[in-house]
Amino acid sequence: MTDVPHIRLLPPEVARQIAAGEVVSRPLDVLRELLENALDAGATRLEIEVEGGGLRRVAVRDNGRGIPAGEVGLAPLRHATSKLPGGLDEVSTLGFRGEALWAAAQAGTLTLLTRPAAQVGATLLTAQGDAVEVARASAPAGTTAAVEGLFAAMPARLRAQAPAAAEVREMVALLGRYVLHHPELSWRLAVDGEIRLGHAPGDFRGGVATVYGPVSANRVLAVEAAGIAGVISRPELTRARRDRLHFAVNGRPVQPPADLEEAVLAGYGELLPSGAAPLTVLNLSVPPAEHNPNIHPSKQLVALAELPALAEQVRAAVAQALAGVPHVRALPDLRVPAESAPGAVQDPAELRQGTFPEMRLLGVYQELYLLAESEGDLWVIDGHAAHERALYERLQRGVAELPPFELPAPELLHLTPEQAARLEERAAALAAWGLVIEPFGAGPVGGRLARLRSLPASLAALPVADLNAHVVDIALGDTDDPQRTLLARLACLPALKAGRLDDQNGAEVLAMLAQCSQPWACPHGRPTTLRLSERDLAHTFGRRGVRDVARGRDTGE
Repeated sequence: MTDVPHIRLLPPEVARQIAAGEVVSRPLDVLRELLENALDAGATRLEIEVEGGGLRRVAVRDNGRGIPAGEVGLAPLRHATSKLPGGLDEVSTLGFRGEALWAAAQAGTLTLLTRPAAQVGATLLTAQGDAVEVARASAPAGTTAAVEGLFAAMPARLRAQAPAAAEVREMVALLGRYVLHHPELSWRLAVDGEIRLGHAPGDFRGGVATVYGPVSANRVLAVEAAGIAGVISRPELTRARRDRLHFAVNGRPVQPPADLEEAVLAGYGELLPSGAAPLTVLNLSVPPAEHNPNIHPSKQLVALAELPALAEQVRAAVAQALAGVPHVRALPDLRVPAESAPGAVQDPAELRQGTFPEMRLLGVYQELYLLAESEGDLWVIDGHAAHERALYERLQRGVAELPPFELPAPELLHLTPEQAARLEERAAALAAWGLVIEPFGAGPVGGRLARLRSLPASLAALPVADLNAHVVDIALGDTDDPQRTLLARLACLPALKAGRLDDQNGAEVLAMLAQCSQPWACPHGRPTTLRLSERDLAHTFGRRGVRDVARGRDTGE
C-alpha cells in the first residue's frame, strides 16, 4: 500500500523560489521591473544594457531621485517599498508590491549603486538570495540597478529560457512600448555593446518615429481630450492586425480591453476599411481609485471601474481628432451592429487529400463562384480561393526550385527596432530560401538600416504594388512561419477578385486548381469547393421520383 501524502508547510527556501518565480520568470520580467523603478524615481534619462540575452546581465541606469543611504539595505527585502502610502486602493506608481528587487536577488545577483542628489557619496548594495552587503561608493546622482547571472543557480529554469535573440526581440519591443508612451524622456538600449535603440526627448510623434520610422510618424494626428493624450494614424496608414493599438493607463503600458480597441475603430467609423486597424498610441489618465493594476503578475492587465464611459471618451476623442483634419468630414454618430461570431475554420491538414475530379464548367455566378458538374454532383468553387491556392503552390515550387533574383541595386530599408531584432534572429533562415536582407550601418536612432539584396525569383515578377515593402514587412513581422505567411499573402494579392471572373478565366482557374497537390483549401484554411449531391437536391425539393437514385458521392454511402 502506498503512503498517503500529508499536508505540510514547504521549506522556506522552496517557498521563496516559488514566490520569486511568479515575479521573475525570464529576463524580460527583470527589465520591466527595473524600468518601472526608474520611472517611479522620476528619471528623465534611462540607459539600458543587456548582455547574453539578459541572462548574463540586465542593467538600467537612471538620473532619478536615488535611494538614501539609510534605506538602501531595505530595498532587496520582500514587501519593502516606498510606493504605497495610501494602500492598494490608491496605486499611483508603476511598481507597488515591493517584490521586484527581492525576486531578482533570489534569481540572480542584484547590485544597486545609488545616490540622491543632495547626499554626499553613493551606496553600493549587493544581494544574492538572502545575503545582503552594503558599502560606500562614489557615483553620480541617480541609480544603476543590475541583475547578473540570472538563474545560474536554477539549472531547470535556465534550460527553459528562450534563445538569446528571441528574448532580445521581446525586450526591444517592450522598450519600444515605453518609448511610445513616455516620449518626453531620453532612452538608450545597448545589447552586447551595440546600440539597438536610442530616443531623444520629444513628443508622441517623435516616439512613433523612433519605434516605427519617419514615414509612420508623418502620418499621425494628435489626440487631446480630458484624460486622453497621444496620436492616431491617418486613415490611409492601417494594418490587417491590431498589433499597433497601444494604450497606457496612468503611465503603465497595458494590454487593452477589447472595449477600448473597439472604441478606437468606432471613432474612425466609415473612414476605416473593414478589417483594418490603425496605429494608435493613447495615454489614459484615470483616478487611482478607479483602476486596479493588481490583477496580473506582470501588471500588464488592469481592471477599470468605468470602462464603458472611458471607451466612449476614447471614441469621441478619436472622432474629434479626425474631424479636425482638412478633407476629413465630421463623422456622424454611427453605431455598428455587433458582428456574429465567425464559424470555425477547418484546418487544411484535416481536409481530404484525394484526387481532384475532372469537372465540366456549367457557368459563373456573381462573377466570383464557379458552378461545375462532376461525378453526378453539383460543385461550387470559390474562384478567388481557388486561384489563390494555385498561385500559392506555384510560388512554393518557385522558391524551392529557382535560384534567387539579385536586385540590380540593393534597396535601403528603414527597420523598426522589432524588425531589426527579428532580422538578427531570422537572417540565415530567410537567406536559405532566397530572401537576403543584411544590416547596413546605423539609422537615425541607431542600428536599424538594412539592405534588401535578393528575392526568391518566383516573387520578383509578381504584379504587386510595393512588392519589396510587402516582403520585408511580412518576413520580419510577428509570425512563426515567415515563408508561409509571405507566400500566402502574395498569392492573395493578385488572385482574381469578385467581379473579375468569367467563363474563360474561370475554366483556367478550374484547371489550375486540379493540378494542386492540396486543392481543397486556400492557404489561409478556407475551403475552395462545396459539393451538393443530386440526392440532397431531390430530398430538399421533396422529390421521390425515378431520378432519386444514388449518384456521385452517394454511391459510397
